[in-house]
Amino acid sequence: MSEQYVYSFGGDYTEGDAGMKNLLGGKGANLAEMIKIGIPVPPGFTITTTACVAFYENQRRYPDGLEEQVRQALHKTEETMQKGFGSSAAPLLFSVRSGARVSMPGMMDTVLNLGLNDETVKGLIAGSGNARFAYDSYRRFIQMYGNVVMGIEGEKLEELLDEAKEKKGVALDTELDAEDLRQLVIGLKDRVRELTGKEFPEDPYAQLWGAVSAVFNSWNTKRAVTYRKLNNIPDHWGTAVNVQAMVFGNMGNECATGVAFTRDPSTGENLFYGEFLVNAQGEDVVAGIRTPQPINEAGRGDSRLPSLETVMPDLYRQLVEVYQKLEKHYRDMQDLEFTIENHKLWLLQTRNGKRTITADIKIALDMVAEGLIDKREAVLRVEPGKLDKLLHPTLDPKAEKELLAKGLPASPGAACGEIVFCADEAEMMKSAGRQVILVRAETSPEDINGMNAAQGILTSRGGMTSHAAVVARGMGKCCVAGCSEIVVDYENNCFKVGDRVLRKGEIITLDGSTGEVFFGKIATITPSLTGEFGTFMSWADEFRRLKVRTNADTPHDAAVARKFGAEGIGLCRTEHMFFEEERIKAVREMILADSLQGRELALAKLLPAQKSDFIGIFNAMDGLPVTVRLLDPPLHEFLPQNEDDIRELADIMGVSLTALKERTEALHEFNPMLGHRGCRLGVSYPEIYAMQVRAIMEAACEATRDGITVIPEIMIPLVADVSELRFLKDKSVIICDQIIAQYGVTLKYLIGTMIELPRAALTADSIAQEAEFFSFGTNDLTQTTYGLSRDDAGKFLPEYLAAGIFKRDPFVSIDVAGVGALIEIGVTRGRTTRPNLKVGICGEHGGEPDSVAFCHRTALDYVSCSPFRGPIARLAAAQAALQES
Repeated sequence: MSEQYVYSFGGDYTEGDAGMKNLLGGKGANLAEMIKIGIPVPPGFTITTTACVAFYENQRRYPDGLEEQVRQALHKTEETMQKGFGSSAAPLLFSVRSGARVSMPGMMDTVLNLGLNDETVKGLIAGSGNARFAYDSYRRFIQMYGNVVMGIEGEKLEELLDEAKEKKGVALDTELDAEDLRQLVIGLKDRVRELTGKEFPEDPYAQLWGAVSAVFNSWNTKRAVTYRKLNNIPDHWGTAVNVQAMVFGNMGNECATGVAFTRDPSTGENLFYGEFLVNAQGEDVVAGIRTPQPINEAGRGDSRLPSLETVMPDLYRQLVEVYQKLEKHYRDMQDLEFTIENHKLWLLQTRNGKRTITADIKIALDMVAEGLIDKREAVLRVEPGKLDKLLHPTLDPKAEKELLAKGLPASPGAACGEIVFCADEAEMMKSAGRQVILVRAETSPEDINGMNAAQGILTSRGGMTSHAAVVARGMGKCCVAGCSEIVVDYENNCFKVGDRVLRKGEIITLDGSTGEVFFGKIATITPSLTGEFGTFMSWADEFRRLKVRTNADTPHDAAVARKFGAEGIGLCRTEHMFFEEERIKAVREMILADSLQGRELALAKLLPAQKSDFIGIFNAMDGLPVTVRLLDPPLHEFLPQNEDDIRELADIMGVSLTALKERTEALHEFNPMLGHRGCRLGVSYPEIYAMQVRAIMEAACEATRDGITVIPEIMIPLVADVSELRFLKDKSVIICDQIIAQYGVTLKYLIGTMIELPRAALTADSIAQEAEFFSFGTNDLTQTTYGLSRDDAGKFLPEYLAAGIFKRDPFVSIDVAGVGALIEIGVTRGRTTRPNLKVGICGEHGGEPDSVAFCHRTALDYVSCSPFRGPIARLAAAQAALQES
């Protein structure tokens, strides 16, 4: 017996349920589940994701048994609907839609009204008594099938519809009558023949298999592949196909179609929210062709159009009962698609709704208060990486603004950049380091790459549930949609607002929270952890074990990080303090001095500045540990590169330009990443580390004397052998103890090392004899494990990722099998020697959720990351602890 590839649903019968998402996809599983709980759903069947996987494994051929299973399921649907597929008397039409395990809105293909031909359209007319509806459905089918299955550009078919409206002198599709649409059908079929050399298929079964193949093939379209990469969705999952009996929202004024959210997807407010159209099909709502109407009076906003609540009050009440039932059942905010056919409500889909991070947090908090979920589930529901969207500047309300236009606040936040009209151009400009705003009349799934590249999206058409709005919210991008005041002119690369013309390259600013579009760049303000966000993060902190520190090099960064919940500094890079104008001169004097005396004179100029910075940092981190890394980069990085700077330095030092150039060239290294840097500098020039240790300890003692609780940790970088660490630690301890005695204060300090070489990890038991803490420098450890330079790997790593050689960029997420194994070895061996060894990481991986989860599993004490990524790490650490328990 062949594997079951098809699962039926309809009436009060279903073969699936919500727990079968991996097999039936999210859409198919939820259709089955809705039937189980008594929601009215048009019958049909789901072709499984395993059929899709087999389709690709068999060089795009269907697996054995699939066609017969589809035929049987189709007959079952015919019996339920009392209609026949291909019947000219009572034709059964289908929608054919994709359905991956997780929602990928708009990324794959859909075909509606499948089964129509020149014979079945007559049966549709006879059954409905509405020739206009029948031919409207037929022309929609030809347009959609021609585009999705036969590969014709949508515009090539859409222009015939525009010509028909222009010929009749009308603006809307609904103003075309039955004869207009019948003629349009003839014209569309002629256009298909002209563009493809083939007749439009009349056989309903050929139509069905063409559509199924198109949906399977759409799993690997450019836009779908891009979306999966952006959202870490595995390529091998495949998509299900849902074949569902059509119900019609375009049969007349007793019919409608709409999209709704059980709560506001932008703000999270507990308000039933959505849009609908009378006498329309589902794609009309999201395509922006007609202005959608509000679903209820509460969500009316500025719309003057009648709501569903007033137009069809009894159907609205039924819809409210359905949404409340679904939200209670799924215990999450739902995104619904519905159709009303001749005053009967049908649900076409429910899924956990895409939402902004602001809404995500509010919904989680509210559902705890409502008793739907508990704190643990609330913390597990919010994706840590999305917190990043909350932690960036918003528009300063006090800044001067020049308002250009106002649209719908489709996705909150602020974005500023150069105007660009093409998705591919947006992607190119981003790669060149430029910030852009993608401006479109409306977006389509083909624009996914440009939407990802842009800082924000502005559209002149579409509503709050349009493609632009839904995808932007999912990405966390600022979006203003339906800004009808602007007229987009692609041909001339400009848009018009009244009499004003704005061209490509001019700068605009979007406020996605208000829907406003401003000219020029607007000042911004920095967010803070308050209100609901603060409450949510406090819940996360209740569950996590892993501490979260910050990488901070200035008192300002330290203060910002503390506001975002940092529990200390895990990496203070002393070299970052050297680049102020006066300091860099002293650093260069020190590097280029040809004697110990010369170096010490230059270092004496740096000591007060370093000490001052450390005092500020210790004050900001009162009561929390501060890990200071001694000088790490090779010295040549501090030297001037252009002629004028070299000449100025020669004058300051009183040496000839030639002599200075010779000294600079002598410091050149062929591979500085593996050269004279880190602790090797401390061995060659012990006076450098001596100055830095002195600055740290004098600052710590003075801050302690002023009532600040200082917990200094001195970190010696790039140690490969315990002897290096012992040599430098012994010198540092002498300086530290002398200064503490001199100041007469009580102060405990630690001296540890940064593990960033494979040898250090492998000999961690020896190194732990001297080191009082380990901090894994995962950036350099990844470089030295892979033999990759992170500065150069960007040129070819994308090819590795595209080819599937690497699943993730190892500089973004810890390579658990390789780098992770070295960390585990280092932790185990280090704690064998010193059981109470404090261990953390301080690379950029410290703010990446999967890497944080690895650190939790490996029993590290803390992670350290940039200030604005601290909340991400806190939430990821909490989720790791909850998932473990």
